[in-house]
Amino acid sequence: MKRYYLKTMGCQMNEHDSEVIAGILASLGYEPTEELEEADFILYNTCSVRENPERKVYGHIAAFRKLKEAKPELVIGICGCMPQQKDELESILEKLPHVDLIFGTHNIHRLPELLERAQSGERVVEVWDEAQAGPGEDHRDGLPKVRKHNVKAFVNVIYGCTNFCSYCIVPYTRGKEHSRLPEMVRQEVQELTEAGFKEVTLLGQNVNAYGKDLGAEITFGTLLRELHEIPGLERIRFTTSHPRDMGEDLIRAMAELPKVCEHLHLPVQAGSNRILRRMNRGYTREYYLQLVNKVREAVPGISLTTDLIVGFPGETEADFEETLSLVEDVRFDSAFTFIFSPRKGTPAARMSDQVPEEVKKERIYRLIDLQNQISGEHMQKLLGQELEVLVEDVSSGGLVGRTRSNRQVHFAGDTCLIGQLTVVRITEASTFSLKGELA
Repeated sequence: MKRYYLKTMGCQMNEHDSEVIAGILASLGYEPTEELEEADFILYNTCSVRENPERKVYGHIAAFRKLKEAKPELVIGICGCMPQQKDELESILEKLPHVDLIFGTHNIHRLPELLERAQSGERVVEVWDEAQAGPGEDHRDGLPKVRKHNVKAFVNVIYGCTNFCSYCIVPYTRGKEHSRLPEMVRQEVQELTEAGFKEVTLLGQNVNAYGKDLGAEITFGTLLRELHEIPGLERIRFTTSHPRDMGEDLIRAMAELPKVCEHLHLPVQAGSNRILRRMNRGYTREYYLQLVNKVREAVPGISLTTDLIVGFPGETEADFEETLSLVEDVRFDSAFTFIFSPRKGTPAARMSDQVPEEVKKERIYRLIDLQNQISGEHMQKLLGQELEVLVEDVSSGGLVGRTRSNRQVHFAGDTCLIGQLTVVRITEASTFSLKGELA
C-alpha cells in the first residue's frame, strides 16, 4: 500500500478539488498519511489569492529536499492555482528543482497518467489554460471523491470567474465561468443523499452567474428549486454570491424553499464607492445596502456574512471610515477580513498609490475590533433560544454541529446523533461559537 500526504491551501473550491484528488489516489491504491516521512507522494494543492500562502509553499517544499535525498523514489508535487500563473510556474521550476510533478486546476483528471510518468523519473509539467471541455461539461464529473465529511458535502455548480475584479487573480487561475449541466448537479446531489448525506454546499466563485453560459432558461434560483425536490436532502447552502448578479429570482427562492438555509455570504469588499470603482466590483455602496434590505425583508433573521479588504491602493482614511460605517449599518454576523495583497498580473498590483503596510495593519485591527463587537452582540441574542442543529462530529467534551444560520454549536450528547437534526438550547455564547444542551 502506497501512501500520500496532501496539503490543501485556500478556498472551498480547493478543498473540493482535494477531495477529487484523494478519490483518484484511493482508486490507484494509495492511502492517506499525516506523516511526511511515510509518504510516497507529497502533493500541495496551492492558493494564489494572497501572498502568504505562496510563501508557505516555497518554505515547506524547500525543506522537503532532504526527504527526497533520503528517499529518491519519493514524488513531490505542486498543483492548484500557483502553477496557473506563468511567472509563478517559472519560479517553481527554478527555485524548487526537486519538485517532480506540476499540474494546474483544469487537468486534475489526468493525475493517474501524470503521476505514473513522474514515478518513472520524468519531471512532469502540465498546466492547461482552460478546462478543454464542452458547454456544461467538466472533466471532474464522474471522478471518485473522498469526502472530508460524511454528513455534509461540497458540490460544484460553476467553475471559474469572468468578473475580473482589479485585485483578484482567480479569473487567471480558474479560467472563465463554466456551469455544470443541471442534470449532472442533480445526479450528484441525489447520489449523496442516497449515501446518507444531509446537507450540500453548492460551490462557485460566483454561484449567481450559474446558467448564463448554458444557453437555456436555467438560473441559480431554478437550480435551487430542482435540488429542493430531492427526497432525503435536509439542507442546502451555497457560496459565493456576487452582489451584482444577485437578482429577485434567487431572493424568492431563498424565501420560498425551506431546505435553503438562512445564511448568505455576500462579499462587499469595501464601503467606499470610489474604492469599489477602482476594484471593478460593478456596484455601489447604495446598491449593496438596498440589496441587503431586500434580502432581510424576504428572509427575516437571515445571517449575513461578508469579505472585506483593507488597504486597497488609494484607500484614504475617509474611504476606510466608509467601510467602517457600512459594517455598522449592515451589522454582519461575521466577516472575513483581509489586508490587500498585490497579485502580479492584476491591475491593482500596478497602481502607484499603494497604502503603507503600517497603515494597513492599523486599519485591519480597527475593523476586526468593530466586527468582533457586532458578532458578539449577534451571538448573545441567541442565549436561551432553541435552535435546529445538524450534528456533524464529535468534539472535545461532546458533539459539534451547525445551526441553519451556519453558527457552530458544541453540546453534550450521544454519538448516535451524528448525522441527525436535533434541537439545542443555547446556554453560552462567545464571539465565534455557541454552547448548548439538548432541548
